[in-house]
Amino acid sequence: MFEIKIDNAKYWRDCVGAIVSLVDEGLFLISKEGIGLKAMDPSSISMISFFMPNKAFSKFTIEKNTSVGINLDNLNKILSRTRDGETLVMKDLDNKLSLEFIGQTSRRRYKLQLIDVKKSVEKEPNVEFDAKVEINGEPFKDIIKDASLISSYISFKAAKGQFSVSARGDSGELEELHDEDGNIMKKVDASKTAESTFNLEFLENMVKSCPQGNSMSIALKTNEPLRLEYNIGDASITYYLAPYMEE
Repeated sequence: MFEIKIDNAKYWRDCVGAIVSLVDEGLFLISKEGIGLKAMDPSSISMISFFMPNKAFSKFTIEKNTSVGINLDNLNKILSRTRDGETLVMKDLDNKLSLEFIGQTSRRRYKLQLIDVKKSVEKEPNVEFDAKVEINGEPFKDIIKDASLISSYISFKAAKGQFSVSARGDSGELEELHDEDGNIMKKVDASKTAESTFNLEFLENMVKSCPQGNSMSIALKTNEPLRLEYNIGDASITYYLAPYMEE
């Protein structure tokens, strides 16, 4: 049994939005520390690791650690109906997830059937990254959009103090170079040069939930999965994306 309350229901909506951008079902692990989820997308190209600590909730009551399997697409549709100023109370009731939205003068409750999630991920990829880039979120979203005009793939190259982006397609080419401490790039920490190419559609889905004004961290190693991280309030979002390898 658990009962969890969050004062701003839109905050939970935004967190679930970051998850459902990659996966349509998942297993929330609820412990005394908070709520976590690890899941692969259906193609096994990308992975998300999510954790929201108990301090992010105004009430967090749990009898024992529990797992809650949910169709995230259905949950996201319900959360999209959140109104301004509503709080949200979540409980487990009769093998269903109860979501009660409480406004100043109204209440409404949805009940979602719990599901058996066939595939659960326990570990994150173990990569010793060679470069870590700290970049402002909104300009990085623009970089992704710029590249999508040209190609379905984007290449990143990180070296000491510099981060470069390139994209090539039938219609043309894009090259961008960003120095450290600029309006876009905050910091590049590289023990050696790292360069890889990634699927743009997956990256677009990963970055779109980053709140305005937040920064992102991108970790790279040549021809290894990328790690992309940012926070939504107290919640931490970590994505992994396998590199594109030409056949």
